[in-house]
Amino acid sequence: MFNKVLVANRGEIAVRIIRACKELGIPTVAIYNEVESTARHVKLADEAYMIGTDPLDTYLNKQRIINLALEVGADAIHPGYGFLAENAEFAKMCEEAGITFIGPHWKVIELMGDKARSKEVMKKAGVPVVPGSDGVLKSLEEAKALAREIGYPVLLKATAGGGGRGIRICRNEEELVKNYEQASREAEKAFGRGDLLLEKFIENPKHIEYQVLGDKHGNVIHLGERDCSIQRRNQKLVEIAPSLILTPEKREYYGNIVTKAAKEIGYYNAGTMEFIADQEGNLYFIEMNTRIQVEHPVSEMVTGIDIVKWQIKIAAGEPLTIKQEDVKFNGYAIECRINAEDPKKNFAPSTGVIERYYVPGGFGIRVEHAAARGFEVTPYYDSMIAKLITWAPTWDEAVERMRAVLETYEITGVKTTIPLLINIMKEKDFKAGKFTTKYLEEHPEVFEYEEHKDKEDFAALISAAIAAYHGL
Repeated sequence: MFNKVLVANRGEIAVRIIRACKELGIPTVAIYNEVESTARHVKLADEAYMIGTDPLDTYLNKQRIINLALEVGADAIHPGYGFLAENAEFAKMCEEAGITFIGPHWKVIELMGDKARSKEVMKKAGVPVVPGSDGVLKSLEEAKALAREIGYPVLLKATAGGGGRGIRICRNEEELVKNYEQASREAEKAFGRGDLLLEKFIENPKHIEYQVLGDKHGNVIHLGERDCSIQRRNQKLVEIAPSLILTPEKREYYGNIVTKAAKEIGYYNAGTMEFIADQEGNLYFIEMNTRIQVEHPVSEMVTGIDIVKWQIKIAAGEPLTIKQEDVKFNGYAIECRINAEDPKKNFAPSTGVIERYYVPGGFGIRVEHAAARGFEVTPYYDSMIAKLITWAPTWDEAVERMRAVLETYEITGVKTTIPLLINIMKEKDFKAGKFTTKYLEEHPEVFEYEEHKDKEDFAALISAAIAAYHGL
């Protein structure tokens, strides 16, 4: 096992990794900048070092992070998600420095980070893919010819990156012509390359993903699927496990395909294969995330398997002691992302200091967070404050538990997604499992809610009114 792990991340995922290391008896090192000198991950780690003043550079400074690991005797680095988690160059630099990168091999990260190449590889491995271009589009004329062949609507998408950038839906040739250069320029600006793919656009799809775990000895298992269909701006907002559309037979069928493909590319550590699903429950591969996912807790809740601890053990060379037949799925889990955003203003970020912070608890409730009273939400990082997860034996119970818990989760000082999430939990189509990636667009009524009223201020007003009445 490792002597010391440097956590090259921040926020709730850094806290999660530090906790897993503590359970394994491994000392941890945190990194931070001036903006986050009092952050929770800094306090929890055994050692913490400020490695910069620029908050936008701290967690992306590859050489500085590796130098620090060498200086403090950390023999492994856990990148979490985001930042350098899927940076093949960083993983390679770790290897060259004699430091274990807690994730897959850098060559696999590089391969799966290229959407065109990964699609080709998955197709050869027997994974179903959406009809489209075989590799990068060479020209607009090629895109037009292919679109005529497979039929509109089609999707233009950047081969690199994520987060919804470099993606355009085209419903006819006129839109394809207009969007081609726009998508390429956006991809070039965001990812440093403007290469595009074209594929058939599946109308009203669900977003389904499979969690895999593989070790360095050739063993690979899957932990079932998650439904991440409810999104805003192509970024997930609510995730559930298992999905409501896959039968046990289909779960096993696609699970076998996923594990076979992961073995063929030599995959080890945690990873996620993402698919879109049509209305009949057929899955089509879109990409692979070669890291821990934000939504990993729902898979942990229904399987009882600690994915982050297994990431660390696998990286240390330990073989998986869990066989596929050992993986059992129990109940349903839902994760809601609590973001510091104003849903009524197109999810605009909401910055400021958290004035009051009450975290609910109880049976079947889990909160992953790094926030507290006095925590400053800055514009420098992702707007997610916390992840709220509920588990219950049935879907209906899981939904009602999530609704009840959201109603007691209190955050003041910044606007959050909590009121919107409460409405989603109450909405009949969501409760019936009838939701796709267009859910928010098709259900504008979930945005109709009263703004949070400060209970303490209200109480103070009542007290003042009573005092005035009695002439006090």
